[in-house]
Amino acid sequence: MVSLDKIYRAAFVLRDVARQTDLIRAEKLCPDVELYLKTENLQRTGSFKLRGAYYKISQLTEEQKAAGIIACSAGNHAQGVALAATKMGIKSVVCMPDGAPISKVEATKALGAEVCLVPGAYDDAYEKACQLQRETGATFIHPFDDEDVISGQGTIGLEILDQLPEVEAVVVPIGGGGLIAGVAYAIKNLRPDVKVYGVQAASAPSMFNSLQEGHPATLSGVSTFADGIAVKRPGDRTYDLVSQFVDEVVTVSEDEIAAAILALIEKQKLIAEGAGAVATAAVMFGKLPVEGKKTVCLISGGNIDVNILSRVITRGLVTSGRTTTLQIALEDKPGQLVGVSSIISRCGGNVTSVHHERSDANMAISSCFLKIGMETRNFEQIEEIKAALTEAGFKIVS
Repeated sequence: MVSLDKIYRAAFVLRDVARQTDLIRAEKLCPDVELYLKTENLQRTGSFKLRGAYYKISQLTEEQKAAGIIACSAGNHAQGVALAATKMGIKSVVCMPDGAPISKVEATKALGAEVCLVPGAYDDAYEKACQLQRETGATFIHPFDDEDVISGQGTIGLEILDQLPEVEAVVVPIGGGGLIAGVAYAIKNLRPDVKVYGVQAASAPSMFNSLQEGHPATLSGVSTFADGIAVKRPGDRTYDLVSQFVDEVVTVSEDEIAAAILALIEKQKLIAEGAGAVATAAVMFGKLPVEGKKTVCLISGGNIDVNILSRVITRGLVTSGRTTTLQIALEDKPGQLVGVSSIISRCGGNVTSVHHERSDANMAISSCFLKIGMETRNFEQIEEIKAALTEAGFKIVS
């Protein structure tokens, strides 16, 4: 069973392995919330997963260590297992979904693990890992549904209470539930008055649905760029602990996650992966009752593929009103583009792309569509530009 004693024991074991990550004030993200960020994205291996993996492996017998280790992961648990196993001189094999970011796959290999790529999602990698475990007799290190792993993650809860004793709410990402199970257990047993909230991607709401249905439920599929929390079914142990100790679980959209990643980069100079940004997204978009409260958002990881990051930034710019595209119906005659661009300039927008379309069969022969991309400050400025264009006689199609 998970216990405070075991979580404190894990903290002792991890004292020279895992960083006590900084808790920093984030004044610019949510003006109505006294927001703090627990920066596990700056942990060794770039995520909190090192804590649970290392503590679990440290508790194995010498016979189990000699048999080797098998794990399954979308990437962060993989790196935690690989580092811990290599540090203790243990052979490790990690099954990963074939869609896992290349950066996570290569980082896992670099830390000393053998990687087995499996077609599908995390749960398919889990099935493959179980098969290999039966065939080889190696010890399976579960990424979340294990009391030692949960206890290792619970050390974050101890740190939060030590770093911010007056904390009123803690917001935690949820995939399989190991992180929030450990954090919530530690906090609720030491400070039952502190609210603990969980956040999932709306496209992978396994724990959210399970709580609604009253039992661990399996999704038919998941589709989110927050690969670290793309789990079809929560663990049995984690579900029980979340049911007991978590006050509420909410979901956030892909666009909201992207906007949170962009905000963390611009305003806090922090890189978060999709899974690591969901807690911040929930607070930014008002999904939780934390207004005016001392609130900690846990940034669980920062291992985002740079190729995905560029797309996420673009999506975040759109979601936050920082960039937009307008399509305008024009008479195809000289001076029209000058008129449009001068209005945009006068309103403070910056034109980034221009495309004329003359071949649409639905428009008059003497007309054209102008698709114009702009950099803007916010949605208010976009509406100001639209109003100015309309007032000048231009017809905005979309």
